Formats: sequence, structure tokens, C-alpha cells
Amino acid sequence: MVLCHLETKLSSFSTMATIPSHNLLTKNYHSSSPFKTTSSSEPSFIHLPEKRSRVAAKASLSRTNEASLSAVISRLERERQGLTDGGGEQWRTAEDFRRRDKKTEEERRLRDTWRKIQGEDDWAGLTDPMDPVLRSELIRYGEMAQACYDAFDFDPSSRYCGSSRFSRHEFFDSLGMKGSGYEVARYLYATSNINLPNFFSKSRWSKVWSKNANWMGYVAVSDDEATRHRLGRRDIAIAWRGTVTQLEWIADLKDYLKPVSGNNLRCPDPAVKVESGFLDLYTDKDTSCKFSRFSAREQVLAEVKRLVERYGDDEDEELSITVTGHSLGGALAILSAYDVAEMGLNRSRSGKVIPVTVLTYGGPRVGNVRFKERLKELGVKVMRVVNVHDVVPKSPGLFLNERAPHAVMKIAEGLPWCYCHVGEELALDHQNSPFLKSSVDPSNAHNLEALLHLLDGYHGKGERFVLSNGRDPALVNKASDFLKEHFMVPPFWRQDANKGMVRNSEGRWIQAERLRSEDHHSPDIHHHLSQLRLLPS
Repeated sequence: MVLCHLETKLSSFSTMATIPSHNLLTKNYHSSSPFKTTSSSEPSFIHLPEKRSRVAAKASLSRTNEASLSAVISRLERERQGLTDGGGEQWRTAEDFRRRDKKTEEERRLRDTWRKIQGEDDWAGLTDPMDPVLRSELIRYGEMAQACYDAFDFDPSSRYCGSSRFSRHEFFDSLGMKGSGYEVARYLYATSNINLPNFFSKSRWSKVWSKNANWMGYVAVSDDEATRHRLGRRDIAIAWRGTVTQLEWIADLKDYLKPVSGNNLRCPDPAVKVESGFLDLYTDKDTSCKFSRFSAREQVLAEVKRLVERYGDDEDEELSITVTGHSLGGALAILSAYDVAEMGLNRSRSGKVIPVTVLTYGGPRVGNVRFKERLKELGVKVMRVVNVHDVVPKSPGLFLNERAPHAVMKIAEGLPWCYCHVGEELALDHQNSPFLKSSVDPSNAHNLEALLHLLDGYHGKGERFVLSNGRDPALVNKASDFLKEHFMVPPFWRQDANKGMVRNSEGRWIQAERLRSEDHHSPDIHHHLSQLRLLPS
């Protein structure tokens, strides 16, 4: 019976020759990718002419040794169990199974060691060599930051320019991230009236969704039981939008430090200072605008408070707070994480301390040495992923920074332009990737998708660049021209279908209504801000 089944299967796969016992060969009807893995463990394929008779298939079967027959039976059993897709359209290779088993093992390890992955020990021993679980988590949170770009409407000819293209209830599904296991709890907005003209996007039309606000990111919570089991805890994720390629916003920075207490942030030490532009973006508001009548700070603190009150004292599961962002979004991630910890919002009603972790990508310096020290005192863990050729992490504080001699920094620490990076740094180099051009374009070195590609191939200092998670290198060119030409991936290939135009019931092309009431501020924000004493009761 088994042999008859084997004959049928073998005759349907005309490209398969004798089957090595150590490998599972595949027939894939999908078009091939120009990208080939550099891993030495890539399976080999033996191709025979397409026209292959049933007799030849039988002959092949008769030449198959006992070990090969065992491999074929094992393969058919895997198909029966659903480990390959139905209909024989695509067979999994040994490499596919290896990756699946690797992912399962990583998920098991994450459940057991998530506190270390979140920086409990400042990631000691996890970056060189690169821990595979940490790599996967850095990519995952980087994709949550990338989602802010993919959802943002940059088109000045759209009346919704500066907003999210998707409803928060459909956010991850609309971006092809259905399996994220997170649900967006609140959208974050900021007033565009501050002096950062090259950061904000505005519509060219007079009738727009908002003249004074920009969508800045979101607060999400892992609300799926399977995801909570995989992570080992429930996670509150805060993602801040930055800048995709344009770097002109750096020139807009006032480049001087300001005490955080000067903008009414709680701080016991007036010597704790941050860059004034970041602080204004975080704290300013416009009471005449329904989206930015609360500052970005008030919005994020109110939501974190609500979620911690809801989940913080659950005896059956742990809770974490993870803040992520790229570029200027990285600065907001560090500032908001500091604020959450300083306000004590990472403590449940019963006093349980909830770990706060910041993962930034291509982020600038935010504050002075005292700000770094205060973050450490509060227990906030920060991991900064940077490209060594990126100019943004070198700003502000081009001359007076943590790399200067200690004696110089001690003398200059009171100056308003003496900056210091916080946390741990993971430095990557795009010149190590065989997929990328030797580009001198500063926006390429700052590209988030390129950073995630570099993470996927990084195994430690001096180690060979080998892609590990199967992340598609074509994503690098989503909003750049960074991949080598022979991969034949068009630059800037990501496009919105018909620029958001849809046909109405009368057959006319219109720009569909986008803003939904559930994306506005929730009514309970007044209650939570009053309890935090940020608003009058």
C-alpha cells in the first residue's frame, strides 16, 4: 500500500531524482527569488528533464536504497500531518523544517528567558556572539516601528496626509501582520506647530483631516493567548514614528539641552536635561485641535496607566513595557520610557515592578550624562541598534559627547550642548552585507529596513554575514535604492494602490473617508490624567 502511494507521489514530481536520505527535496511552482541564502546548509536539488515517464519513476524508486525509502515515507507522513501544504503545490525542504524547529526552540527559550532578552542583565553575553532569540526580538520590535512608516500617509496631495491610513482595530491586519498577536489600544498624535518643519507632513489642500496634528504612533498590547504564551508574558508595546529617509529634521534641532522639569515633567534633579526640540514635541499641545488637544506625553501616560491597572496585578501572568522607535522616534521612545518610570507607572497597585525596555534603531542622542544616570537609577533598559555609517546617532553633540575624554566631559557637563548616549549599543555595518551597495547616500545608512536586514545577517564581531531568519532582502528597497542591481529589485517599490482613490457606488473615483471615531481620544483620558495630576480634577 505504501509503495503504491509512493509510486503515485513520485510520478507526480517530475523534477525529482533519487532522494538523498539526509534531505527533503521539493518541487516549488512559485517563481524563484533572485536571493540565495549564503548558508552552507542550503539543500541541494537534482533536476531531471521535465518529461519523465512512469517507468522511469519506477526505475528511480527501484534504485532508491533503504535509507532513501525511509526518508520518502517520513516525508509523506509529514504531509499527512499537515507539515506541507495541501495539493502538492509546494513541498517543504529540510531547510524549511530546520527553520521551523529553530523557531519553535527560540519561542521555548523566549518563554524561559524573556527577562534577559528584555535587558535584565544589560544583554551581557547576548550580542557577541549574537543570541538568536535576541536577534528575532530586535527584528520583531523593529518591524513594529516600521509599521508606523508603512501606515503613515506621506502624500501631500491627500487630504489625510499626516494621518494613519488604517483604523487602529485593523492596523496589523492591514499591514500584513495578522499573526502579530497585538491589538492597538490607542493612537498617538502630536501637534505640528512646533519648530520641526522637516519632520511633519501636511496636505496641500485646504479641507484636511487636521491642520495642526500628525499621527505619531500607537500603544498596543499582546491580547492573544497564544502570543502571551509564546512571549512568556503580556507585553505593552509603544511604537513611535520617526523619519524614513529625510534627514533635514536634524538641522531643525535647536541643539541645546533643557531641564526636563522645565516642561513640567516629574524629576527630582534639575541637572537632568534633554534636547529641547524632543521635549517640545513630546509635551506641546494645541487645545483647539481635537487630535492634539492632549500632548503626546499625556496620551501615552494615560494609556499606560489604564493598561497597567487592568493587567498589572494578574497573578497568572507577567507584564512588560517595551518602547520602540526609529530615528527621531527613537528619541521619543527613550524620553517616554523615562517618563513612564519616573511617574511610577511601571508599578502595579500591589507594588509589583514592571520591567521597562527601550529598543531604538538609528536614534540620536537625547540628553546629558545626568539623564543617562537617572535612566539607570530608574531601571530602564535601553538597547540602541545603529549603522556605523549613519549620521543620526552621531547627533546632537557632535563634539562634546560620551566619546570625549572623561576630564573634558567633567568640565563641560554643565554646557547646554554636552550630550551622552544611553544604554547599550549594537553597532552594525552595511558594508558587511553582500546584498547592499557601497552607497554614500546618508539616507541609505539611516534606513530602518536596511538595519533589520543587517540584524538578520549579524552573528557577532568579525563573523560572516549570513541571513538567519529568512527575512526578504527585497524589503530593503521598499523606500530606498540600496540593493545591488543584479538582484533586480526596483527602488522605492512600495506604492499605495491608486493613491487611496476608490470607486463609490456611482462608479466615481473618490478618496474614501478614513478617520474613524475609534481612532480619536477615548473619553476616559480625562479620568486618568486627573489621577496623575496632569489635569485639574
